[in-house]
Amino acid sequence: MRTSHIFQAFAGKWETESQEGYDEFCKLLGIPDDIIEKGRDYKLITEVVQNGNVFSWSQLYPTNKTISNKFVIDQECDMETIGGKKFKATVTMEGGKLSTKFPNYHHTSEISGGKLIETSIAGSVVLKRTSKKI
Repeated sequence: MRTSHIFQAFAGKWETESQEGYDEFCKLLGIPDDIIEKGRDYKLITEVVQNGNVFSWSQLYPTNKTISNKFVIDQECDMETIGGKKFKATVTMEGGKLSTKFPNYHHTSEISGGKLIETSIAGSVVLKRTSKKI
């Protein structure tokens, strides 16, 4: 099956290499300036464990807080934001990209050129994070 190959590409540990639009995006979400400052050059660690359509997606933030979301493609699930807000969302797979709507923004994740590319869009503000496999 071709889709399982795409899914497997996400599995592993990733470390932030670069990010664009970070400050504007964080301010738009109401994240305090001191937290924005800590996170600006922080190497976010993302760990993805995948079993078929079931994902466990964990991120270790500069506040030493880990957010873990478990989801099944195309099924509504409980998710949590970095701010601790809980919400229901459905993660879909569109053209090799994982896509979900958070309360204030739309988020996609894809593998391109061996890198994990995460894009979060809130109105006209775009945060793009590129991570390398570690």
